[in-house]
Amino acid sequence: MLIPGYATPVGTARYARRFETRLPGNFREVQGLWISSLGLGTYLGEPTAACDVLYREAVGHALESGINVVDTAINYRQQRSERAIAQGLAAAISGGKVHRDEVLIATKGGFLTFDENEPADPAAYFQETLIDTGLVRPEEVAAGCHVMSPKYLENQIEVSRRNLGVETLDVYYLHNPETQLPHVTREEFDRRIRAAFAALEKAVSDGRIRVYGTATWNAYRVGPESPEALSLADLFGIAEEVGGTGHHFRALQLPFNLAMPEALAASTQHFDGKVVPVLQVAHAKGMLVFASASLLQRKLAEGLPEDLRKWFPGLRTDAQRAIQFVRSAPGITCALIGMSHRDHVSENLGTAAMPPLSREQFRAMLSK
Repeated sequence: MLIPGYATPVGTARYARRFETRLPGNFREVQGLWISSLGLGTYLGEPTAACDVLYREAVGHALESGINVVDTAINYRQQRSERAIAQGLAAAISGGKVHRDEVLIATKGGFLTFDENEPADPAAYFQETLIDTGLVRPEEVAAGCHVMSPKYLENQIEVSRRNLGVETLDVYYLHNPETQLPHVTREEFDRRIRAAFAALEKAVSDGRIRVYGTATWNAYRVGPESPEALSLADLFGIAEEVGGTGHHFRALQLPFNLAMPEALAASTQHFDGKVVPVLQVAHAKGMLVFASASLLQRKLAEGLPEDLRKWFPGLRTDAQRAIQFVRSAPGITCALIGMSHRDHVSENLGTAAMPPLSREQFRAMLSK
C-alpha cells in the first residue's frame, strides 16, 4: 500500500510553524511550499543492511526535528537508500510525527543500477533485465551507464514509487543528463531531452510526480562554450514546447559550496541578452534550487581558514559554518547534506538554530 498525498502549501506551512521558534529562518516559501533550508541527502554509504538501519533512523530523526526535505536517487546505494527512506518515512507518519503533506521527497532517474547487491556478472544482469526485456534499446545507452528514454524513465518512476512507498514523488530529476553529451550530437541530445520532458509531463498528469527538473554536476557550472554545458533558458523552451506555459519543469539540483561557488559566481548562462550565473536565471524563473555537495563529501567539515570562520559567529563547527554559507546564498532553496546517522542530523541542525546570513552579510563576506 503506497502512502497517498504529496507536499502541499497547507501541510508544509503547518510543519514550519512547529519549528518557527526553535529554528528561526529555517523555512523558505518557494512555489507555495515551505521548505527547510537543510535537506537530508542519502548518497554516501555502503550498500549494506547496517547502513540501511542508520539511514532509516536518520530520516526519522530529521523529520521530527525540523527537516522536511529528503533527497535520493534510484541508484544511490543500489536502490537501498530509497528503501531505507520508505521505512523511516512510514514509521514517522504512523507514529504521528509528520503527515505526508508536510514532507518533500525528491528522487532521480537516468543511471543504470543494480537491485540491492552487485551481481556476479553486471553485463549479463543488464542484458537480461534491460535489453532482453525490451525496456532499453542498446543505442539508448550513453557512456555505458545512462538512459533517459521515455520507456526507461516511466519504469524508473514506478520502481522509485514502490521503493519509497509513496503514490506521488514531489520532485523527479533527470540525473546528470550531461552524461550523454560526449556521446551523441547536440541535436540528438535535444531530441532525447524533449522526449524525456514529454514523459515527465505525462507522469505529472497521471499523478505520479508533482514537478520535475535536472540534477547535474557540471552542466550549469561550465561556460556556454563547453561541450558539457546546458542552457537553462533552452530547457525552459523545450519544456514549453511539450508542456505549454503551465509546464512542470520547476526544480534544479546542482553542486554549490565554499569550494564550488560557480552557480552564484560564474556567468555561464545566456539570459535576456546577458551572460549571467545560473542562480540568477533560476530565481527569475521561480525555480526550486537544491544545493548538492554542501560539505563536498565532508571535505569542508574541518580546516576552514580563520578569516572565514569569523563570518559565522555562534556556530560550533566548520561543518555548520560551511552549511551556513550554502543556506545563506541568494537563490538557494535548500542545502542538501549527506546524513547517514542521527548524530549528523543533530549536529547539522545546530546550523538552523541560527538565522541565515542576511544578503548584506553574505555580500560583505564575498567581497573580502
